[in-house]
Amino acid sequence: MRLDGKIVGVTGAGTGIGRAIALALARESASVAVTDVDLDHARQVVDEIQTAGGQAIALQIDVTDRDSIEAGVAQIVDRWSKIDVWCNNAGVSSMKPFLELTETDWDFNMNVNAKGVFLCSTVIARQMVHQNPDAASGLRGKIINTASMAGKRGNAPLLAHYVASKFAVVGLTQAMAGELAAQGITVNAVCPGYVRTEMQEREVAWEASLRGVRPEGVRQFYINDTPLRRLETPEDVAGVVVFLASHEADFITGEAINVNGGAWMD
Repeated sequence: MRLDGKIVGVTGAGTGIGRAIALALARESASVAVTDVDLDHARQVVDEIQTAGGQAIALQIDVTDRDSIEAGVAQIVDRWSKIDVWCNNAGVSSMKPFLELTETDWDFNMNVNAKGVFLCSTVIARQMVHQNPDAASGLRGKIINTASMAGKRGNAPLLAHYVASKFAVVGLTQAMAGELAAQGITVNAVCPGYVRTEMQEREVAWEASLRGVRPEGVRQFYINDTPLRRLETPEDVAGVVVFLASHEADFITGEAINVNGGAWMD
């Protein structure tokens, strides 16, 4: 699934799933704009890509700020003239019982996870519609969103605000796919499960504290809840993103693909 000549942007690519996505895309010969609100983290990933012989640039983008997004996109286009694939990966989480949730908790999750996807997608889609169609597929671009198993499974205690934000991503993916197909843009999402990242380590600590159990017990619950009986890796997600970015997925749009070891099936 070589991506020679493809220009790809990835948000939240400084750590975790985003880092794995950026590295996987670069291994398939895509030129990658590694974007993150933390520029130092983005630069570290670019160093990894360049050390391996790949092409990448680091950009600081705050997905909740349209001006920041537009400035970043302009830099990518100035460098490479186009953007073939955009991965809306940046995300946050927090945990709290529903009756203790505050408006601040709600806004924190919704602003990054849902509004961030909306803002980035509007800027990117407006760029893509002016690009020449790909000679092989006729497509002008692809948008790939990182949703979550929580965007399909509402029964997730302590995560009501996060669940709402990820359901929004799944719904927005379908709505955008329907409207943007006529413009030659596909829109899909991946729905990871229990992915072992720094974010998960924070979540394990929060959940253990809120439930009054040990962190090891929380991790074991995640494993027991996954039929394939292991924690997911960021690379598990990245492989599916690479597929969606490739020509093999040119006729797929509006899908929210489960990548969770069977923890949620639909």
